[in-house]
Amino acid sequence: MIEALDMLATVAFWIAALRIATPLIFGVIGELVCERAGVLNLGIEGIMTAGAMAGWMSVYFGADLWTGVAVAALVGASLGLLHALLTVVLGRSQHVTGIGITLFASSGSYFVYRMMLPDVSSPPRIEPFQPVGWAWLEAIPFIGPILAGQTVLTFLALGLAALVSFVLWKTPAGLAVRAVGENPAAAEAQGIDPTRVRILAVVAGSAIMAIGGAFLTMSAFNAFFFEMIAGRGWIALALVVFGSWMPGKAVLGAILFGAFDAFQVRLQQAMGGAIPHQIFLMLPYVLSIVALVVVSRRAAVPKALMIPYVKGQR
Repeated sequence: MIEALDMLATVAFWIAALRIATPLIFGVIGELVCERAGVLNLGIEGIMTAGAMAGWMSVYFGADLWTGVAVAALVGASLGLLHALLTVVLGRSQHVTGIGITLFASSGSYFVYRMMLPDVSSPPRIEPFQPVGWAWLEAIPFIGPILAGQTVLTFLALGLAALVSFVLWKTPAGLAVRAVGENPAAAEAQGIDPTRVRILAVVAGSAIMAIGGAFLTMSAFNAFFFEMIAGRGWIALALVVFGSWMPGKAVLGAILFGAFDAFQVRLQQAMGGAIPHQIFLMLPYVLSIVALVVVSRRAAVPKALMIPYVKGQR
């Protein structure tokens, strides 16, 4: 047990924690953009699955890695557009539509995988993104080696988080998104089109989510297999609430979850077989639920979240 605690201060531990957190950062930033505009996107789990499959499949059939990332984002944006048309334009239930998108995207991804690779018995491999290993970065004490041990997609995730934070709070476009999420009628009175803003926010957010799925197949691993998202989309939903719809806090929550997950792996090794491994597997989720319950009482929910808006309605 003491050895496991000592590992918390090691570079290797935090390299693993940040790597585990990266797909969650993509997911939580994408979901936050959607929800800040007033749209709950429960399709995140399926969108991440589709992004994972599409990005990997394009690379497997000859595209370069960045093209695979672009393909994943395009697939995510397409699913986001479908979600937006049903919920924003037609005013359908965001809960039901989101679950439908998840089922459609996940099942469709598995179907396409089987259609394209009908004879494979084990997941084919690709050459994934490699850790950057920049010497100048490794020279920075402690933080440098942690960052140098990541792939470029982790830097993309952190960069997108910073960009989204800047746009939401420092630009007119971000003000429009937040206004539509709080009071679309008032936003419309100021000349903002709530329908357009919501559609664009859901499309952009879904594209970011899909890149989170692509990270798993093109950076963390080098293959696509069924159920590989493993609930990360649902965790991202919870982290948005944990972060009070603030990008910085949500990213810290994702890193905290990554640390919990990395720690339970080391705790299993330290304890041997004395405790059933399922206990360790559930620890990150239990701790996340406890943190969510504590923090959510003070969370400021966007007032128009999940409320359909009809143009001209007051």
